[in-house]
Amino acid sequence: MGNRFICMTKKDIKETGKPGIGSRSKRNERSKRRSLMEEELLHRQALSMAIQQHQLSQRFDGGSMSRRIGSTSSRRRNDLPDQLASNSKQLPAEILENTKTKKFVLIHGEGFGAWCWYKTIALLEETGLVPTALDLTGSGIDLTDTNNVTTLVDYSKPLIDYLENLPEDEKVILVGHSAGGACVSYALEHFPDKIAKAVFLCATMISDGQRPFDAFAEELGSAELFTQESKFLTYGNGKDKPATGLMFEKEQMHGLYFNQSPTKDVALAMVSMRPIPLGPMMDKLALTPEKYGASRRFYIQTLDDHALSPDVQEKLVRENPPEGVFKIKGSDHSPFFSKPQSLHKILVEIAQIP
Repeated sequence: MGNRFICMTKKDIKETGKPGIGSRSKRNERSKRRSLMEEELLHRQALSMAIQQHQLSQRFDGGSMSRRIGSTSSRRRNDLPDQLASNSKQLPAEILENTKTKKFVLIHGEGFGAWCWYKTIALLEETGLVPTALDLTGSGIDLTDTNNVTTLVDYSKPLIDYLENLPEDEKVILVGHSAGGACVSYALEHFPDKIAKAVFLCATMISDGQRPFDAFAEELGSAELFTQESKFLTYGNGKDKPATGLMFEKEQMHGLYFNQSPTKDVALAMVSMRPIPLGPMMDKLALTPEKYGASRRFYIQTLDDHALSPDVQEKLVRENPPEGVFKIKGSDHSPFFSKPQSLHKILVEIAQIP
């Protein structure tokens, strides 16, 4: 305490009239400026990545491309100014040692891709955890035509492949956003021994025999009525055939997904989002008490969500109770979030639960 006041300058006392307030205010201002600079840099990198991925998808019409985003901390830190790179918040070593599962697998929602987790990836890596984001089939930079993705199994294949190739002695924490929650539920049913915990982020945590679309029915109407009347449907096999996909216009997308999101995040989404394959949304899940029912599930509610309202999320939790429920105020349906630090804090807390 004594050293704090001895180091205070006369200028601080003269400007504020109270010891320490001026210097503390300046430190706060510097911290805010540093945060804004870091946010700006992350935005530029993510937008650059999205545009590059879009250009690549236009250039190639086949072959294999990476579906994963992760393990980028060394590259990103080299790009950051020194004052930003030194601002990371590493968890104490004893906490990391006691965190049994450090690997996170991030599963995006409908229309999104691995790119949408860029803030979460950065924050998790900076705390010493190991995130991997996957592109589901027909999403992100996966070149599959969304019109050909007809089942939830097809849609979930990158996640299935990842879990099948996971070493026997390793487990992961799955995080599913929106309709990606159905892929997480499918994985819990078929790979229960490889998943330590599952986190449903404003997601379709549905029950046995339900479809992912059923969770959105209150906002979008019944599946039957929606597929008959929606002007947002696409018909990859011709107008005389059943609809194969769904793509909202920018105005509707903004209102449903990004009502609280920063403008730059919305701009990134508009150049990166792809049509939603309709088949997986209409696929019924078969879930058993012995596998899915015995899994460790957690739910994160977003309280300013227009796509999956708080009431609907509460209903999902009530009908299919998880082990724990967390809530984020001021958050919409976008996985970017206007408050990425809140999501990060919750994920770290879930990882530490014994």
